[in-house]
Amino acid sequence: MRTALPAILGLGLAAAVGTISVPDKKGIALMMRKLVVAAAISSATLAGFGIGTAYVNAQSGAAEELPAYHANPPSAPLPTTLNPKLFPDAQTQSVYALAAKEKDVLYQQPCYCRCDKHVGHKSLLDCYVDRHASVCDVCKKEAVYAYQQSKQGKTPAQIRAAIIHGKWKDADLSQYGTSAASK
Repeated sequence: MRTALPAILGLGLAAAVGTISVPDKKGIALMMRKLVVAAAISSATLAGFGIGTAYVNAQSGAAEELPAYHANPPSAPLPTTLNPKLFPDAQTQSVYALAAKEKDVLYQQPCYCRCDKHVGHKSLLDCYVDRHASVCDVCKKEAVYAYQQSKQGKTPAQIRAAIIHGKWKDADLSQYGTSAASK
């Protein structure tokens, strides 16, 4: 008994390969086994390629692409950060107030919320020139971390190295929940 492929696999695949007759259920089973084997081989090949690429990147020291930042201090006046009083919550007011005090430092820091890709920011400072940081805990934590490290005498380059290594994740925002005037 001959069965047409469109009746078995549907019109989409049949249209791509044309109408093919197969002898019987044994022929269908054999064809399906071949398809499964081909799919398994293709998957293993693609997985191997991915593992090989990861191995080459690890061996070559290739790193994840860094977010945008300025490696050197600003050569021109920096933009003004937004007025902290524009925001209703005390934490955001406090963080915007300290960002205004550390513009030179924030200018030289990357922002790991990846606003460089999504909003076009060029450094962490840009998050405080607009309302972005008011709704982003990553931006807030990085700014608090940069502020604290700056107060400890760290240079923008030292702060940047620590931010790149993820130290900003340890920043405690809870102590910045009081009014900006008290900071």
